[in-house]
Amino acid sequence: MVLSRGWSIFLVVVGVWNWIIWPRFAVAIWNDPRSFTAGSPTSFLIVHVLLIVTSLAIGTVVGVYGIRGFLASRRRSS
Repeated sequence: MVLSRGWSIFLVVVGVWNWIIWPRFAVAIWNDPRSFTAGSPTSFLIVHVLLIVTSLAIGTVVGVYGIRGFLASRRRSS
Protein backbone atom coordinates (compact mmCIF):
# COMPACT_ATOMS: atom_id res chain seq x y z
CA MET A 1 0.00 0.00 0.00
CA VAL A 2 1.24 3.46 -0.86
CA LEU A 3 0.26 6.42 1.32
CA SER A 4 0.18 9.91 -0.07
CA ARG A 5 2.16 12.59 1.70
CA GLY A 6 -1.06 14.21 2.91
CA TRP A 7 -2.40 11.01 4.49
CA SER A 8 0.98 10.32 6.04
CA ILE A 9 1.03 13.74 7.70
CA PHE A 10 -2.54 13.19 8.88
CA LEU A 11 -1.54 9.89 10.52
CA VAL A 12 1.43 11.54 12.25
CA VAL A 13 -0.85 14.29 13.56
CA VAL A 14 -3.32 11.68 14.87
CA GLY A 15 -0.48 9.86 16.64
CA VAL A 16 0.82 13.07 18.22
CA TRP A 17 -2.72 14.06 19.20
CA ASN A 18 -3.15 10.77 21.06
CA TRP A 19 0.09 11.34 22.96
CA ILE A 20 -0.99 14.88 23.92
CA ILE A 21 -4.54 14.06 25.02
CA TRP A 22 -4.39 10.66 26.73
CA PRO A 23 -1.67 11.36 29.31
CA ARG A 24 -3.61 14.44 30.44
CA PHE A 25 -6.73 12.29 30.71
CA ALA A 26 -4.75 9.73 32.73
CA VAL A 27 -3.81 12.39 35.27
CA ALA A 28 -7.45 13.44 35.56
CA ILE A 29 -8.57 9.84 36.08
CA TRP A 30 -5.82 9.20 38.64
CA ASN A 31 -6.94 12.24 40.65
CA ASP A 32 -10.64 11.35 40.42
CA PRO A 33 -12.08 10.28 43.79
CA ARG A 34 -13.76 7.28 42.12
CA SER A 35 -10.37 5.77 41.21
CA PHE A 36 -9.49 4.45 44.66
CA THR A 37 -11.45 3.05 47.57
CA ALA A 38 -9.49 2.65 50.81
CA GLY A 39 -6.24 2.83 48.84
CA SER A 40 -7.21 0.08 46.38
CA PRO A 41 -7.84 0.74 42.69
CA THR A 42 -11.46 0.48 41.61
CA SER A 43 -12.89 -0.95 38.40
CA PHE A 44 -13.35 2.68 37.29
CA LEU A 45 -9.58 3.15 37.33
CA ILE A 46 -8.77 -0.23 35.80
CA VAL A 47 -11.15 0.24 32.87
CA HIS A 48 -9.79 3.71 32.17
CA VAL A 49 -6.17 2.56 32.40
CA LEU A 50 -6.93 -0.15 29.82
CA LEU A 51 -8.59 2.44 27.59
CA ILE A 52 -5.65 4.81 27.90
CA VAL A 53 -3.02 2.13 27.25
CA THR A 54 -4.92 0.83 24.22
CA SER A 55 -5.38 4.32 22.80
CA LEU A 56 -1.69 5.16 23.27
CA ALA A 57 -0.69 1.90 21.57
CA ILE A 58 -2.99 2.60 18.62
CA GLY A 59 -1.77 6.19 18.45
CA THR A 60 1.83 4.99 18.41
CA VAL A 61 1.19 2.50 15.60
CA VAL A 62 -0.72 5.06 13.55
CA GLY A 63 2.04 7.63 14.07
CA VAL A 64 4.76 5.17 13.07
CA TYR A 65 2.84 4.26 9.91
CA GLY A 66 2.50 7.96 9.14
CA ILE A 67 6.23 8.54 9.56
CA ARG A 68 7.08 5.52 7.43
CA GLY A 69 4.61 6.65 4.75
CA PHE A 70 6.02 10.17 4.77
CA LEU A 71 9.60 8.96 4.46
CA ALA A 72 8.63 6.60 1.64
CA SER A 73 6.86 9.43 -0.21
CA ARG A 74 10.00 11.56 0.09
CA ARG A 75 12.10 8.73 -1.38
CA ARG A 76 9.63 8.28 -4.27
CA SER A 77 9.66 12.00 -5.12
CA SER A 78 13.46 12.30 -5.19
